[in-house]
Formats: sequence, structure tokens, C-alpha cells
Amino acid sequence: MRVTREAALFLVMLVVGTQVAAAGKAELEARIEQLGRRLDSRSLMDMLDQITSLQGEVQQLRGDIEVQNHTLEGLQKRQRDLYLDIDRRLHRLEAGGVESQPTSPLSGAPGGAAPAAAGATATMTAPVAATPALNPADQRKAYDQALELLKEGRYNDAAAAFQEFLKQYPDSSYADNAQYWLGEVYYVTRQFQPALAEFNKVLTVYPGSTKAADAKLKMGYIQYELKDWGKARELLSDVVKAYSGSTSARLAQERLDRMQKEGH
Repeated sequence: MRVTREAALFLVMLVVGTQVAAAGKAELEARIEQLGRRLDSRSLMDMLDQITSLQGEVQQLRGDIEVQNHTLEGLQKRQRDLYLDIDRRLHRLEAGGVESQPTSPLSGAPGGAAPAAAGATATMTAPVAATPALNPADQRKAYDQALELLKEGRYNDAAAAFQEFLKQYPDSSYADNAQYWLGEVYYVTRQFQPALAEFNKVLTVYPGSTKAADAKLKMGYIQYELKDWGKARELLSDVVKAYSGSTSARLAQERLDRMQKEGH
């Protein structure tokens, strides 16, 4: 069978075309696969970039939180220091106003008559045995030491120091303050039941104390923490009425307003 020239040429072109088509298909598949790998790599890189960025943001947020916590602790410490310092100064003024000052036998005496009169009085008056008074300097030292422990955040030691002070100096002019700060030790450590008991002693044992308003205010705060809204409202309202115009009354009213907004 004789194959014409045209037929042979057609067969050659067909074979070549088939090979070219096969080669084109393989090349196309290779390119598609390569493009897919590139896309996958790019997606992975984008994801890695996003993860890295998020990690950086988290670290930054953690740093900001640490800074804010440190700042808050510093503010709380300064506030406590200021409060204790004010209390110390006020009590020093109060003690200075009530402590008797030594008087000279010459004070108010005309000429030289006073020494003679003083001598006569000393001769005529029999010595009276008196019970020695507690040393005010010792009281002040013990009170300040207990306050310093509270200031340093050594709450267990502070509680023990205030308890010892009240046991040793129950009639001291600092006793009402010591009683209040003992309640404060329990309050800041969230031992609410002991704190209530100690603050209540300020009201019952020292009803005329300058710490009475603060003690009742803290009792209201504690009842708020315990979610006893009725008792909290009663105590805070008493502070507002009984100590109108004071800082304690203002703080009590602020907490009452807050309770109202919260629906309590």
C-alpha cells in the first residue's frame, strides 16, 4: 500500500501536534502546581506575619497592664501613707490640746510672795500617794509602731500590735484610734466579720470618737461587699444623717448613689 506524500505529512503533523499538546498540558500542570505552592507559601507567610504582630500586641498589652498595676499599687501606698500621716498629725494636735502643761510656782505670783506661799503650802499640805500615770511617751511610741506596721503592709503584725496596745493602754487617748485601725487591718485583708466586730467597738466603746463616722462608713462598705443591701443602706444613711457635711457623709452618699444605679 502506497502512502502519498500528503498523507505522510499529515501523519507527521498529527504526531508532532499530539506531542506538543502533551508537553503543553504537562507544562501547564507544572505551572499551576508551582503557582499553588506560591500561593500557599504566601498565605503561610501572611499568617505568620499576623501571628507575630498579634504576639507583639499581646506583649505590649501585658507590659501596659504591668505598668498600670505598678502605678495603682504606688497610688494606693501613697494614699495609705497620706491617710496615716494625717491621722498621726491630727492625733498629735488633739493630744497636745488636752495634755496638761507643767506650771511654774512663779507664774502669776507678784514679787517674791510666791516662793513663800509655795513653801508654806508645801509645809502645810501632806504628801498624797497617787497612782503613777501611764507614760504618754510610751503610749505614743507603741501606737506609732503599730501604725508603721500597717503602713508597711505587715497586717498580721499590725493586728497583733494594736491588740497589745488596747490591752496595755485601754484608757489611752489613742485607744479609739487603735481600735479603728485594728478594724481597718481586717477590712483591707477582706476579713469582713472580724472587721465588723472591731469597727462596732469603736461605736459602742468610744461613741464620741472622731473615728466613729469612719467606722460606721466602713461597716456600710462591708455590708455592701457581703451583698446585704438593706444593712448597707441603713448604715450609710445613718452616716449621711449623723455626720452631715463630713467627708465620711460624702463618701456614704456616693456609695448610696452607686447602689441606686446598680439597682440595689
